[in-house]
Amino acid sequence: MATAVRARPEPPPPLPLPSVPAHVAIIMDGNGRWASQRGRPRLYGHRAGTENIRRVIERFADYGVGYLTLFAFSTENWDRPRYEVRGLMALLSRFLKRETKHLHENGIRLLHFGDLSPLSPALQRQVHEAIELTSANDRMTLAIAFNYGGRAEIVEAVKRIVADGVPADQIDEESFSSRLLTNGLPDPDLIIRTAGEMRLSNFLLWQGAYAEFCFLPVYWPDFDIEHIDEALPVYSQRTRRFGGLVPHEAAPTQGNGHANGRRNGRQDWRPSGQTARTGRNGHSA
Repeated sequence: MATAVRARPEPPPPLPLPSVPAHVAIIMDGNGRWASQRGRPRLYGHRAGTENIRRVIERFADYGVGYLTLFAFSTENWDRPRYEVRGLMALLSRFLKRETKHLHENGIRLLHFGDLSPLSPALQRQVHEAIELTSANDRMTLAIAFNYGGRAEIVEAVKRIVADGVPADQIDEESFSSRLLTNGLPDPDLIIRTAGEMRLSNFLLWQGAYAEFCFLPVYWPDFDIEHIDEALPVYSQRTRRFGGLVPHEAAPTQGNGHANGRRNGRQDWRPSGQTARTGRNGHSA
């Protein structure tokens, strides 16, 4: 007798929030510990950690989040056992085969930042083909940080400035940021880390200077819609000052007229003529 497959219930509509982050970045942590709790090998946890990604992407898109970055493999992860590294490479290939068409059909643009050169030629082609296929999509940008390290990124940006012959008096935040791997993306507004750890682990060190942080005890394979619905309301209640004061905290005559390159405390990263993205809940990001 065939066993009926229980369908996943339809998720509730997004919560009504006063604001949502334009860019959310996630450090997906805890796959190995999740597997160990179940007496299974670490790769079992890594495989389980790919099963929720589609739901996570769609939930953030429904809220109107315009950019989502997932930290999938760090430059330090090469120090792990060879079998685990090979398995992680295979999982990236499997993810691209399984999800690229779905991402494209749902208006998601895929980007990668990190160093692809150590990957096999076949896997590099998969990444480039997925990026090319989805390049015109504008519902959300999904950036996969794979073989990425924040310190290495900063060092390479400095090398580019030197190679470009930029005079010292012309080096500023904008010229430096334009040489980072994330050039063209807004800085993250919210960084989420799972598994209870409270550190950046070499992730978006420059870009995360003014990010809000949310550390959740749940291991990544168990991270799902309800945790997004928990994190975004917390973000929406925070007051972001960017080193200054919000209007109701400052007297009308205060202020030094110095904009620091920001508009209303944050940069507007939408291309010219592009309107705000709106999620199912009507929020603009």
